Amino acid sequence: MSEATTPEAPTPVLDPFAEALRGLPGVVAVAMERDERILLATRDNLVGLMAILRRDPRFAFEQCMDVCGVDWPQRTERFDVVYNLLSVTRNDRLRVIVGTDEIAAVPSVTSVWPGTAWWEREVFDLFGITFAGLADHRRIMTDYGFEGHPLRKDFPLTGYVELRYDEEQKRVVYEKVALTQEFRSFDFLSPWEAMTTLPGDEKAYRPAEPDPQPKPGAKP
Repeated sequence: MSEATTPEAPTPVLDPFAEALRGLPGVVAVAMERDERILLATRDNLVGLMAILRRDPRFAFEQCMDVCGVDWPQRTERFDVVYNLLSVTRNDRLRVIVGTDEIAAVPSVTSVWPGTAWWEREVFDLFGITFAGLADHRRIMTDYGFEGHPLRKDFPLTGYVELRYDEEQKRVVYEKVALTQEFRSFDFLSPWEAMTTLPGDEKAYRPAEPDPQPKPGAKP
C-alpha cells in the first residue's frame, strides 16, 4: 500500500489589477478590506504615484474625493494621511495611505489634483501634519490664533483658550477655558437601555384584591 500524500494547498488566484498596483513605484502593499482596495505608499514617491494613478489609463483615478488624517499615538510614525480616489471611467475606488510623524512633511498632491489644497489645509489644522509644496498653510477649521491641533488624541479635552465678544471692550477677546460644571461620568446607554422600569409596571406585581361583592349563586 502506497504512503498517503498530503495534498498541496491550492495556488491563490492573483488579482491582475492588484498586481499592476503592486508594481508601481512607491507602493508598499495592496490589500482588500471590507470590499475596498487599500494601497500603502511611501512619502518620497507619493506625487509620482498619484500622477500615474490619475493619468495612466490602466487606473484612471480621475478624482480625489477626500483627504483626511488618522492619529496612532503608539506608533513611531503616528499619523496616516488617507487619500480616497475615484475612477469614474472604471467605476472603481482606491484608498491610498501614507504615514508620517510630527516633523516630516508629506508631499502635497495639489500638482495632480489642485482641489486637494482645501483638504490638506484641513488636515494641517486638525492634526498638525505639514505638506511640502502646499502654498497655503493657514488654518481652515479653527481660528487663526488657535493653539494646538484638536484631532490629535493627546489634545486636552478642555482645549487651551476660548474666545468671545466683549461688549465693554467692543472686540473679540481670548480667555482661558472656564467650565461651568465639572466633568461627569456617563454610561452612554440609550434612553431605552437605561430605563429599567416604565410607568404602570407596578400593576404587574400588585396582588389581586378580593371582590367585595359576592357573585350571585356563590357559596358564602
